[in-house]
Amino acid sequence: MNVATETRVEKVEEYIIGKHVYGNLYGIPRELAIDEKYLIETVVKAAELANMTLVDVKSYSFGGLKGGVSVIALIMESHIAIHTWVEYRYATVDVYTCGDKSDPWKAFQYIVERLKPKDYTINYADRTQHIKSA
Repeated sequence: MNVATETRVEKVEEYIIGKHVYGNLYGIPRELAIDEKYLIETVVKAAELANMTLVDVKSYSFGGLKGGVSVIALIMESHIAIHTWVEYRYATVDVYTCGDKSDPWKAFQYIVERLKPKDYTINYADRTQHIKSA
């Protein structure tokens, strides 16, 4: 008796859709953490230096003792975001791009230079799509 068995090997291909650089900035000067105009200028220039296409910028300044600023730059390739906490002298930075010619590392480093933290962390993730084929 002959028994034939068939083995199918499923192949998974991974495609990098986007590049995500993000981190935390510690010990930034209070005057920079609260300066909405300065932070807007920072994300606009970061987008330019990183070869990203700026679509729009929105910001909001939180008042009070725990104030801070959120700035979001919508770029054709995705976004750049800075969120500050004045009382902690702290900021989070998020740079995400799906553009082949844009460089999120350059944008992140420029933001670090402008915000002058005493210390910072930097993280990176490839944003991938898995495509299965037989």
